[in-house]
Amino acid sequence: MAMLNFEKKYRVRGGTLIGGDLFDFWVGPFYVGFFGVTTVFFTFLGTAMIFWGTSQVGVFNPWQINIAPPDLKYGLGPAPMMEGGLWQIITICALGAFGSWALREVEISRKLGMGLHVPLAFSMAIFAYFTLVVIRPVLMGAWGHGFPYGILSHLDWVSNTGYQYLHFHYNPAHMIAVTLFFTTTLALALHGALVLSSTNPAAGQTVRTPEHEDTFFRDIIGYSVGTLGIHRLGLFLALAAVFWSAVCIVISGPFWTKGWPEWWTWWLNLPIWG
Repeated sequence: MAMLNFEKKYRVRGGTLIGGDLFDFWVGPFYVGFFGVTTVFFTFLGTAMIFWGTSQVGVFNPWQINIAPPDLKYGLGPAPMMEGGLWQIITICALGAFGSWALREVEISRKLGMGLHVPLAFSMAIFAYFTLVVIRPVLMGAWGHGFPYGILSHLDWVSNTGYQYLHFHYNPAHMIAVTLFFTTTLALALHGALVLSSTNPAAGQTVRTPEHEDTFFRDIIGYSVGTLGIHRLGLFLALAAVFWSAVCIVISGPFWTKGWPEWWTWWLNLPIWG
C-alpha cells in the first residue's frame, strides 16, 4: 500500500497543543501544526543569522565558518552582535527549533494515539545540547564556555576542551557514555543482522519466525530479550548514552577543574594496597 494512501487513515483532526484547527493541516506527507510553523521560523532565522555573520567577516567556505560565543569578559550578559551576540541569538533560535520539533512530534503522537516515546527520546538529545550551551556556561559564569558554531571550529573546541582536562577519556562519566554508545551499536547491529538473516533466507528456504530468532539467542547466550524487548533495550541504551555524555561534560569545569587522571588517585589510596 502506498504510504500516502496509508496515511489518509490517520489524518484526523485534533491532538493539537496550541492553535486548535488553525494550523492543523498537511503539506504533502508532512504535518504542519503550530509547532511546525515555529520550527520553520526558528530554523530559517538561525540559518540566516549564520550566513549573515560569516559574510560579515568575508568567510564563504562552509568548512571555515566560525560563529564564536562571547568573550569571557561579558559573563552571562548580552554581548555586541559581532562579538558573541550573534552566537546568543543563534542559540535561542536553535533551542526554539529543536523544542518546536519535539512538540510537533507530541502532536503527531497524539493524533496517532501512540505513546510519547519518540518526542521524549528526542528531548534527551535536546537536553545534551542545552547542557553544552546553557547549563555548563551558566555554572561556569560565562556564555563564552559554550562551543562555537562551525565545522572545524567546533572540532577544535572539542579537542581543546579534552586537552584542558588532560586525558578526557579518564573522565568516568565519559567512560560510561562511550561504553553505552558502543553497546547500543552492538545490540542493534545484532538485532538488525538477526532480522535480515531470518527474513532473507537462501533460495528455496522459508522465512523464519520470531520463535527461530529467540531460539538462536537462547542457544548462543542462554537468553533472548524478545522482539519488543530488543527495541526497549536499544532505546534505553541510546538514551543512557546521551545522558551520560551530557553528564561527562557538565562535570568538567563546574565540578572538576583538574586533570581527569588525578581523579583516580582515590583508587591508589584505597587501604587494601596498604
